Amino acid sequence: MTVEKVDVLLVGGGVMSATLATLLNELDPSMHMMMVERLPSIATESTDAWNNAGTGHAGYCELNYTPIDDAGNISINRALAINASFEVSLQLWASLVEKNALPEPAKFINKTPHLSFVWGEENVAFLRKRHRQLQEHPLFKDMEFSDNVAQLTEWMPLMMQQRTDDEKVAATRVSYGSDVDFGSLTRELVKHLQQAPNFQLNVSTEVTGLKQLDNGRWLVNIKDLSTKKHKKIEAGFVFLGAGGGALKLLQKSGIPESQGYGGFPVSGQWLVCNNPEIIKQHNSKVYGKAAIGAPPMSVPHLDTRIINGKPALLFGPYAGFTTKFLKKGSYLDLFKSVKPNNLKSLLGAGRHNMDLTRYLIGEALQKHSSRVTTLREFYPLAADADWHLESAGKRVQIIKQCDEKGGKLEFGTEIVAAKDGSIAGLLGASPGASVSVQAMINVIERCFSEKIKTEQWHSRIKALIPSYGESLIDDSQLLAQVRNRTLQVLDLR
Repeated sequence: MTVEKVDVLLVGGGVMSATLATLLNELDPSMHMMMVERLPSIATESTDAWNNAGTGHAGYCELNYTPIDDAGNISINRALAINASFEVSLQLWASLVEKNALPEPAKFINKTPHLSFVWGEENVAFLRKRHRQLQEHPLFKDMEFSDNVAQLTEWMPLMMQQRTDDEKVAATRVSYGSDVDFGSLTRELVKHLQQAPNFQLNVSTEVTGLKQLDNGRWLVNIKDLSTKKHKKIEAGFVFLGAGGGALKLLQKSGIPESQGYGGFPVSGQWLVCNNPEIIKQHNSKVYGKAAIGAPPMSVPHLDTRIINGKPALLFGPYAGFTTKFLKKGSYLDLFKSVKPNNLKSLLGAGRHNMDLTRYLIGEALQKHSSRVTTLREFYPLAADADWHLESAGKRVQIIKQCDEKGGKLEFGTEIVAAKDGSIAGLLGASPGASVSVQAMINVIERCFSEKIKTEQWHSRIKALIPSYGESLIDDSQLLAQVRNRTLQVLDLR
């Protein structure tokens, strides 16, 4: 069997692989790259617009990014970090629009105000305090707060219907929040990559095995699921951006860094509005507070979406328990992921998260009327007949070793890379796609550490991302310049 050689092999056709390939192609167009996707088309798992919230996560509306402790102290550090990371994504997308590597912004990103909405005196007090702390930082200087009924009715008319003046409600708002169709974005990125002579896309192609050779490169076995033919690829660098499938591939790689990692899959569902007249009355993403015991990815929100150019209105997500790692995966995925080196982590995390498991099972067993009842906390006039249930994507939360508990469950994203930088995989979920550019820059810095230090690569990445190597959290002047440009280029003002 002949062996095809490439510089970079990208496993998975989602936003992460597409972003990494785009960055590498811009840094070195001579690099030979191959992307393999086991499904017949790209961006159809977690990256697909119906399988994620479509929120340009910037910390504007997501209350779980600003936790409050028992003493009433609010931490804004995570919100600052996520906001700065999203600004990095906006910079790359703006540069690609300017270079005509991406189409007009409305094809993949649309201005959609971001609001946080709460009710009850305690929650209103929390939101007011959160707003005060965040607005002191330049990243959040444009955030507005209101508990005035007239103002709130202007911001979110659908949600304020039939609310009385004595109800204690409040909201914060950032007008230039965004809705991102990550599926469309990914397809556009790959379409542009396919114009390059050194890029190759293979769909309906599955990785069946991989091992590192003595020369440090990777020999990867792939199978064409249409023809059933097998092929060998030798790659200098392998990126495992296969979403829920990344853990299995990391385990197959045998790198020491993958040991102890496990996955906790969570399914999701949306209530989708059937009534065009209702959809027209809402133009924002409104996030509330998660129920007690709910995981962070279950923060309820009522979202305006633009999917494949058409407006939609979604509420959710409703989490549920699953043993699948992918929407089009196997119910055996969770069991097959159990290995001797991660058994302790899995048992430890399982023992300390029984309440979460019970919560997810309860969510999955809810009736339609019960889900609509939850929706009415946001939209009081919601009628059962105007909404139907759709399945969203699967999210595999990270389980990792922990000395204190044996294993701990983490809600976030994490890069797992070999010490020699020859292979890397991305595990975890939110904020996921929104910070894909910063995440893939981190991969480049770890796995192409010498090249990124060269004048050529450094100048090229600075041209794409002007803030590269500097802090948008600390440099307010740079932030103002960057944000002014991206809002203008991406039509988000």
